[in-house]
Amino acid sequence: MKSAVDNWTEATRSWLFPPRCALCGAPGSDGLDLCTECRAELPFNHHCCPRCALPLPEGSGDSICGTCQKRPPLFDRCRAPWRYDYPLNHLIGHLKFRRKLPLARLLGTLLAEHVAASPLLPQLLIPVPLHSARLRERGYNQALELARPVARRLQLPVDTALCSRARPTAAQSELHLNQRRRNIRGAFRVSDRLRATHVAIVDDVVTSGHTVNEMARVLRAAGVERIEVWACARAVRQR
Repeated sequence: MKSAVDNWTEATRSWLFPPRCALCGAPGSDGLDLCTECRAELPFNHHCCPRCALPLPEGSGDSICGTCQKRPPLFDRCRAPWRYDYPLNHLIGHLKFRRKLPLARLLGTLLAEHVAASPLLPQLLIPVPLHSARLRERGYNQALELARPVARRLQLPVDTALCSRARPTAAQSELHLNQRRRNIRGAFRVSDRLRATHVAIVDDVVTSGHTVNEMARVLRAAGVERIEVWACARAVRQR
C-alpha cells in the first residue's frame, strides 16, 4: 500500500543511514532498526482475549476473558501484537520517557504490519491525546508518533483534533486498578465535526483498558459505529 515516493524515501534513508538494531546494535533487517534475532525475541501475544487482547494462559483458545464477559468494553476489538514484557517494554519506555523518537518509526511499522491483514481497515486513526500541560512537559505525544508510520504504511488519515483531553488527569500508571476508571472518567471530548463511522484508537500500551474504553465511550456518543484499539503491547491486568 506504500506509494512510489514512500519506497524511494525509505530506500534513500537506508542507503544514507543503514539500520542498526535498537536492542543489540547489529545490522537491522528489512529496513528496520531491529535485527532478525531480536525481532524473534519480542514477546508475541499469541494467546489473548479476542475482544480486549488481554494475555491469557496457553491453551485458552479463542476464549473471551472473564472481565469482557462480565463487562464488555465499549470498543469492538483491541489489536495488540505483543505483551508488555522485555524487550518490548524497553523500547516503549525509551520512546515514551527518554525522547527516543526514532523508535516510533520502528514500533509503528511493526504495528502496521500486524494490522494490515485486517479485512476492513478504519476510515480514521485517532491517537490517544495528551492534555496540553502534559504535552508541554513531554514535548511530544508518543501515541501520535506511533500513529504516523502506521498511517503512512496503510495510507490512512490521522486526526489529532477530533478527540482531546477535557481536563488533566493523574498518570494512570501511578494509580491502583480501582482508581483508574474514576481518574479517566469524563477526561475526553469529541469535536462535533466527527463524521467517520469506523475508527481506530492508537496507543503505545493498553494496561487496564480504562483510557481507551473512556475514549470509546465518547466516540460512541458522537455516532461512531465501529471502534478498534491498535496498540503495540498489552499488559497483564493488575490485581
